[in-house]
Amino acid sequence: MGTDFRGSHGQTYGMLLLLTDTSAKQGSVALARVAEGANEIDFIDSATLDGGAFSAQLVPQVAALLAKHGLNKAEIGAFIVVSGPGSFTGLRVGLAAIKALAEILQKPIVPISRLQMVALAPRKQGRVLAVLDAGRGEVYAGEYEIAADAAHLRDERLLSRENFLQRAHAMLVSTPDAALARIAQDAGLPVFNFESVTGEMIAALGWSKLRSGETVTPDQLEANYIRRSDAEIFARPNI
Repeated sequence: MGTDFRGSHGQTYGMLLLLTDTSAKQGSVALARVAEGANEIDFIDSATLDGGAFSAQLVPQVAALLAKHGLNKAEIGAFIVVSGPGSFTGLRVGLAAIKALAEILQKPIVPISRLQMVALAPRKQGRVLAVLDAGRGEVYAGEYEIAADAAHLRDERLLSRENFLQRAHAMLVSTPDAALARIAQDAGLPVFNFESVTGEMIAALGWSKLRSGETVTPDQLEANYIRRSDAEIFARPNI
């Protein structure tokens, strides 16, 4: 399934993974590898992308990261991309770049949900409500059933902050957002609050999905916006 590649010192590895996330205000690109016949991920390095400039930064940062470690894009075995929810512009830019690279290199793409990573972060089994700030007084909420490090999706939707508290009844709330964590704690809900979604988290979930064959082709890759765009919301109906 993978492509063997050699590091800057001549070591042979089983698969090189390129990870991208342009769903949040600050994006990232990263590299990870998995040795031939192994399941453990070796996280190599990452670089941040400044919000509002993803289109200008993403491809150059990928090239710089590869060059820094004596690698080139032809050695990439698979692409792992956070497909949402999040910024409309950021997701469009990030996914378009990965579609182009995957098309050129003829390599699989693994789309992953930011909400699923948040749901897995507590590493506890049972029902978990993953929540992210969506702005405008709303939250992205994903209800998952966690069992043996697998996250089974029950529902992902956009909720008001008030409705998310009702939705979270009898569930553990997981979020990297301190303000949402305080709201849930004040309501007496069990909360797991962590600092941020990391490249290591993206690599772990992406590799798990890749091993399970959960890949798409460039033409199948779609953003998971959850919220409709302003153009859709304010579009005048046809009369």
